[in-house]
Amino acid sequence: MTRPFAILAASLVCAAALYAQTPASDRSMASAPVPFAVDRVIAVAGDRPILWSEVLEEYNTRRAQGMPIPPDSVEHRKLVERMIDELIDAEMLVQKAVVEKVEVADGDVLPDVETQLKKIRDQFKTDQEFRTALAGAGFGTPEEYRKTLIDAAKRQAVQRKLIDKMKSDGKLVRAVVSESDVLEMYDRNRTTLPKRPAQVTFRQVVISPSPSAAAKARARVKVDSLLIEIQRGGNFELIAKRESMDASNKETGGDLGWNRRGVMVPEFDRMMFALPPGVVSPVVETNFGFHIIRVDKVQPSEVKARHILIMSTLDSADERRARQLGDSVATAWRAGARYDSLSARFHDPDEVKAFNDPFPRAELPGAYIEALATLKVNDISAPFAIENQRRSTKKFVVFQLLSTAEEGTYSVGEVRERIRDQLVQERSMRRFIDGLRADSFVLRNPIPALPQSPEPEGGAPVEPAAAPPGKP
Repeated sequence: MTRPFAILAASLVCAAALYAQTPASDRSMASAPVPFAVDRVIAVAGDRPILWSEVLEEYNTRRAQGMPIPPDSVEHRKLVERMIDELIDAEMLVQKAVVEKVEVADGDVLPDVETQLKKIRDQFKTDQEFRTALAGAGFGTPEEYRKTLIDAAKRQAVQRKLIDKMKSDGKLVRAVVSESDVLEMYDRNRTTLPKRPAQVTFRQVVISPSPSAAAKARARVKVDSLLIEIQRGGNFELIAKRESMDASNKETGGDLGWNRRGVMVPEFDRMMFALPPGVVSPVVETNFGFHIIRVDKVQPSEVKARHILIMSTLDSADERRARQLGDSVATAWRAGARYDSLSARFHDPDEVKAFNDPFPRAELPGAYIEALATLKVNDISAPFAIENQRRSTKKFVVFQLLSTAEEGTYSVGEVRERIRDQLVQERSMRRFIDGLRADSFVLRNPIPALPQSPEPEGGAPVEPAAAPPGKP
């Protein structure tokens, strides 16, 4: 949830809780007019005043989300001052977006707004309760509240879009971050870093069932008959819709879209880039099956093509042969066969060969987790089955565990680049926003008495809204 959504949603959640705690006899008063409190200007950013009520709204929302309030009044004041600075920064970005003609349409944010609005509405039993809570929180009617959500989402989106534009235009200068900066940030945040999950690295050979010679012959006869039908004037798209076994593009007549050289498997790629537009290829065999290809359009470095795929049928006998091959691969690997040779001969090119970067153990498929339970580093697993996303049969995996790390604290080496990237982004943004401030009018007024933070009285605790992201 973005910060504007968080602020607005938290207000409605609080209103919902208050409504639930209000006696029915008193609810008619919930939407009654209340005396209007005089607000004050706490800052001016460019041509827009920032009101103390906006600061209080931000403060209360963050507190509802779990922001700790310093007991020391000096630190408490610094916290409020930082929030005011963040509101000024956001306004500077919005005003710069106007200058740069960066715009966001309602339709760009509408799906997220509708999703958020539904989540908020679902917290109320009836439409009347929802309307009463909206009025009590000062948001007017549901239609007015929807407009408020749209405006808040557009404001957040336009800031992100501006930053993207500044990066692409080269106007967001990359800050320099030293190794000592990284180490200082790591030491300062070491105790608050999330725990590193248990991780593993491994390499694998994934074996897919291969069709029998008879099944391949039947598929070849089928694809040859389709090629003859096309050569005799048959409509390529209609035949693809009728016969192709590539579910990802069957309904669009085999449309593969635009593709650059090297995206497809080599046999397919070579034929696709050799064809002139409008010409139908001969039958091409790949590890997926038999293809008929037609190129529709060509432009430098890429082509737009269609294909018809006919795959050989697989049965339980093919699956048994794949499992037996997995046993043979595991035996040969344990006996000293080179991994590169085994993977070159038997590995399914659809699957990743190696996970050399540490991978969270808990995020592995269940079959992998089960196989890992009995393995030590450098052990090679017995073959185990995984789902075949393309076919109804199983695939079989043999893998070698290369390293394992239990849950623990991240070392500086493990988070160095993430810390560096974060510091670069923060400092680059700070320099950019400071430049906007220097070129504009910014006024800060002294803050009044520090916000009071009384604990809610009675009733169930209010569920906090999602935590806001870091400042832009």
